[in-house]
Amino acid sequence: MVLICTGSTSTLADDYQRGYSSSRTCTRNEYREEYIPGTRKDPGYVKKWEETVEVPCPGSGSKSNINTEFDNNDCSEGKIAGGILGAGFATAISRGKDRWWAIPAGLVGGSMVGCQIDGG
Repeated sequence: MVLICTGSTSTLADDYQRGYSSSRTCTRNEYREEYIPGTRKDPGYVKKWEETVEVPCPGSGSKSNINTEFDNNDCSEGKIAGGILGAGFATAISRGKDRWWAIPAGLVGGSMVGCQIDGG
């Protein structure tokens, strides 16, 4: 008798089969309006109704439906080169008291331009 009880328990445990998918349908009610034009004797009116539409369920969805794009452009080399060139250009064209702001401005401007040229 003990053998029969043990055998039936193992049969119930194997009853679950892998590979079956479950489906879930999510819906949303959308409000709609349509103007029905009329005439002088029969004036127009607005026809109103709600429609149930199927929408993707939150938190579900396979990864194949998700379109993610990553910006892998690295502009670190262009920033450095552009910053050096910009600061050097600002040093060459500035005179006297203007150098205190021209060199940092040339450095920042050059790094921005260098980043864009390098692919950022």
